[in-house]
Amino acid sequence: MKIIIIGDGKVGHSLAEHLSLENHDVTIIDKNPEALRKASEALDVMCIKGNGLSTKVMLEAGIENADLLIAATSSDEINMVCTLTGRKLGASHTIARIRDPEYADELSVLKTELGLDLVINPEQAAAREIARLLRFPSATDIEHFAKGRIEFVEITATHDMHLIGISLKNIPRKRISNILIGVVKRGNEVIIPNGDFEIAVDDRLSIIGRPNDVFTFCKQAGKYTQKIKNVMVVGGGIIAHYLAMNLKLNDIKVKIIEINKERCYELAELLPDTLVINGDGTDKALLDSENLSEMDAFIALTGRDEENLISAMLAKQSGVKKVIVKTTRIDNPVLFHDLGVDSVVSPKLITTNYILKYVRGLSNAVGNPAETVYKIVDGEAEVLEFVANKTTKFLNIPLKKLKLMKGVIIGAIARKNDIIIPHGDDVIKQGDSVIVISVDKLISDFNEVVVSVGG
Repeated sequence: MKIIIIGDGKVGHSLAEHLSLENHDVTIIDKNPEALRKASEALDVMCIKGNGLSTKVMLEAGIENADLLIAATSSDEINMVCTLTGRKLGASHTIARIRDPEYADELSVLKTELGLDLVINPEQAAAREIARLLRFPSATDIEHFAKGRIEFVEITATHDMHLIGISLKNIPRKRISNILIGVVKRGNEVIIPNGDFEIAVDDRLSIIGRPNDVFTFCKQAGKYTQKIKNVMVVGGGIIAHYLAMNLKLNDIKVKIIEINKERCYELAELLPDTLVINGDGTDKALLDSENLSEMDAFIALTGRDEENLISAMLAKQSGVKKVIVKTTRIDNPVLFHDLGVDSVVSPKLITTNYILKYVRGLSNAVGNPAETVYKIVDGEAEVLEFVANKTTKFLNIPLKKLKLMKGVIIGAIARKNDIIIPHGDDVIKQGDSVIVISVDKLISDFNEVVVSVGG
């Protein structure tokens, strides 16, 4: 597909990187020559220096033949105008990044009036992900599939877990019959475990199953913590605004620490039920004076990864059980995990997940494209959701007769009200939602999952 991206910031660059890796013809438009130089050197993309609002620049980029235009500048208003202009000039599909909370309640109207196919709001999506993590404190990552009926959860194996040193085949069936440990991250290695695999301390386990079954498994394994009631947030940006509104609905008290005094006044007016404090989130004395050690969770959301890491380490030293950090520039989440951070949230990676799902669907609209794409274990694997349809070539055939692509497993099947952790005699039927885990493979159509059908 021919894809034009306007804006070569963190989100635009990440999108260009992933889309070019999937062999799309990507063009980036930006006014910053240094950003374009870096993109040109690092990525297989075309770079055009200019104003994305300019009709001349868009035509130079080939907008009239573009399959998709993505407007990802730092200005919501510019993004809206760019997509409107791009659509008039011939772009088949358009996506805009719209971040401002003032527009949050108007997105459906904006989509209709501007002819947008998709609106992305990385900050709102990041806030939702953080809220999910707070509802399941033991998890380092969490996502839902099949309209919430299937849950993916990542937990880290610790010394106190009862499963350490036990092979999967020797775990009592009543504990593991309704869930699947689909992927394990051990050091730098990503493993699809078999029955002989033994769980070790510091393994990151990716678990799939019905939400209640996943919760029960984690609780029995010793990975359960009390409900979170008090949260401290450092950094009063847009994510903090969305998060505070979300957590209020769950009766969680939020305390925001923001270094910019004017922003503090804004937040205090926007969030009357939230305590907003003007101060430096890396100042240990300030954090201690605000009862950091009594917090159930700590979330670092400033625009600087280094400051987030410093404040997160202070929170860990103070005994806070759940510490979440936002990362914007450091593309190595392992660094945060190695330093004790429980969960890492990347708005640009969340955005990439949305866009990849949409683009793969466009690329294979007449086949069986993914309904959802979610990158896991630091982007080294994917969880995909497919809905089996009449084009699926292996309907009603026992799974034991299917030869799957190497590095791919079928994790779960949602059929009406049933959730199936599949075994060899199970089959896939038309209309099933099927969860697929893929390690180091790019899958855009469900039929790619099966290499051949045996007798």
